[in-house]
Amino acid sequence: MEELDTITITFEDGEETDFYVLEQTTLMGVNYYLVTPADADEDDEELECFILKENANESDEEYGEYSFVEDEKELDSLSKIFDELMEDSDMGVEF
Repeated sequence: MEELDTITITFEDGEETDFYVLEQTTLMGVNYYLVTPADADEDDEELECFILKENANESDEEYGEYSFVEDEKELDSLSKIFDELMEDSDMGVEF
């Protein structure tokens, strides 16, 4: 797998998990990221993927906070966009 950017998510229980960023898009001024867990098995035919939303942060931090997209309509729309963006990729993705 080529070198990919990573995003680290810290869950409420304090556990941190790294995700590889497979693709990124901006919709109505909001950044969305198609990610897969960094510990995913590269040999799997299809990678389990999630869509993260970058939440605007009022602090002066370089990067905002991220949350998983859970709204069905938003997820459906973004899945179609990411499917199209990943069309030329040799990676099979599964949402």
